[in-house]
Amino acid sequence: MAERLLDSINSPADLKKLSTDKLPILAQEIREVIIKTVASSGGHLASSLGAVELIIGLHYCLNTPEDIIIWDVGHQAYAHKILTGRKDRFDTLRKQGGLSGFPNKYESEYDVFTTGHGSTSISTALGIASARDLENKNYKVVAVIGDASLGGGMALEALNHAGHLHKNMLVILNDNEMSISKSVGALSKYLNRIITAPVYNKIRKDVEGLLSRVPRFGFSVIRSARRLEEGLKNLLVPGMLFEELGFRYFGPIDGNDVVMVTNTLKNIIELNKPILLHVLTKKGKGYSFAEKGPEKFHGVASFNVDTGEKVAIAKDIVPEEGFTKAFGNKIIEIAREDKKIVAITAAMPEGTGLDKFADLFPDRFFDAGMAEQHAVGFAAGLGKAGFKPVVAIYSTFLQRSYDQIFHDVCLQNLNVIFMLDRAGLVGEDGPTHHGAFDMSYIRNLPNIVSIAPRDEEELKNMLSWAVSYDKGPVAIRYPRGASYASAPGSKNSLPINYGKGEILKEGRDVTMVSIGYMSNIALEAASFLLKDRIDAEVINARFIKPIDIELIAKSVLKTGRLFTIEEGALSGGFGSGVLELIIDKIKKDTIIKNIALPDKFIEHGDRQALLDKYGLSSKKITEAVKKEWQK
Repeated sequence: MAERLLDSINSPADLKKLSTDKLPILAQEIREVIIKTVASSGGHLASSLGAVELIIGLHYCLNTPEDIIIWDVGHQAYAHKILTGRKDRFDTLRKQGGLSGFPNKYESEYDVFTTGHGSTSISTALGIASARDLENKNYKVVAVIGDASLGGGMALEALNHAGHLHKNMLVILNDNEMSISKSVGALSKYLNRIITAPVYNKIRKDVEGLLSRVPRFGFSVIRSARRLEEGLKNLLVPGMLFEELGFRYFGPIDGNDVVMVTNTLKNIIELNKPILLHVLTKKGKGYSFAEKGPEKFHGVASFNVDTGEKVAIAKDIVPEEGFTKAFGNKIIEIAREDKKIVAITAAMPEGTGLDKFADLFPDRFFDAGMAEQHAVGFAAGLGKAGFKPVVAIYSTFLQRSYDQIFHDVCLQNLNVIFMLDRAGLVGEDGPTHHGAFDMSYIRNLPNIVSIAPRDEEELKNMLSWAVSYDKGPVAIRYPRGASYASAPGSKNSLPINYGKGEILKEGRDVTMVSIGYMSNIALEAASFLLKDRIDAEVINARFIKPIDIELIAKSVLKTGRLFTIEEGALSGGFGSGVLELIIDKIKKDTIIKNIALPDKFIEHGDRQALLDKYGLSSKKITEAVKKEWQK
């Protein structure tokens, strides 16, 4: 078997030893590794395949890690991991104890920031560039941002500030959605070969310096020349916005042509001013199934390389995304009856289950793009005008719009419904994607009601209740992955009533109060405890806010032992809320224990394994109760 080029590359220094004509071969080898690995471990395939040549070009032209690359989101950076000393561990991608699916500053010196959210890279890159200048250092700073992230308010604010500060930095717009016609593309390539050439830029700089010394007329001639250049460019390329913001714009270029990428980067990297390079890449490049359906291969589970079909594994016996699908189906049912229902998401129609709603009610569906702050403010406007907005955003991303929830929705007391998908631990995507904090950041706001279903049927009932509730905003949180269509003990479940929980199992020895999906885990733990003759009462709280404290207190006065169980952060969470309210209603010798996620960012790994590690499996809950019982 012939040795691959990749076998000899253990760092960017090794990469630089290759001639540019070898780089396309290397790109193909890297793609093969990415496809093989993601087919086994799951991950973000399409975006990573599209960015291979761009990443090779960056490490070929820069002197990393001294020169700094900041990845926006970071789900496109698999080739970056492979080229920076991690190729031998790449098969551990997204596995517990293995490589993260995103850049991780604890994993490599080449990963400057741990990332996973969008629109952040330009701000942090500008901060680093400013620090470099304050210390009179001379390294390069590059931000790589996608076209979706560029639409976020933070990215636009950063562009505006960067142009104003006029710092030496390079922003690369990795555009895998926009396209240009063939004729314009050819002219654009020719023009950019001219304007990126070192000779052209040296002459331009020398001429501008000479003209600036001409009394009266020098600066007006410079402005006229710039207008001529910019006018010609803007007939051919979409760069006027960036030029107006203070950036020198180059592109679009073919981001999947590695020779063009490296030549362009070599030409512009020394210009010593704010530069924006616009590259066009193809999502899923090199894997036909991903090229044809990039949205299906954005974030994928294990799949068959030959067919592109998902591979069923043991944990998929219960259908995945039960809560998400249940929400998607129920909102369609409600919207057919209520014309005031509108649905909003932030670049996640498929992930939140709203894709079918979008097809059926296109006039009542709004995708705000990767702009959660705007999505919530937009929903507030619709709510104020008499509609019933349902905002479906992952828990970790909704926290980006905290001020809008406070100022635009809660302060106005508007009837906006928030559907917090991926609440709790999401598994292999890790700390940037775990929805661990929503109970804490929502519970402390006035006017809003916060609830959590234990199964799909309860989710549907809660959504119906939330639509009928007319006294303010409602947040409904639910986890990722498999769920019960109808959990054990649900047949005689009580209707949803404001602020009321329900007893799932009566008992005399301990009280276990759980929220959402964890109520199913608590019931399972209660069955284990019975084997040790410990009779647990299990309460499904349903409401995170307001808490049914009377129901809980009545049970605790009977049992003398209270355990709160939640798949969320301990600090400021559901259990904290119970303690705040119950302290004056129970006996002084009552045993109280909050079982929740610790005060740390939880690593990536299998969701069930993480729940067990952090004490939230039925086995670990059983052990915790027995430990207190034996004291």
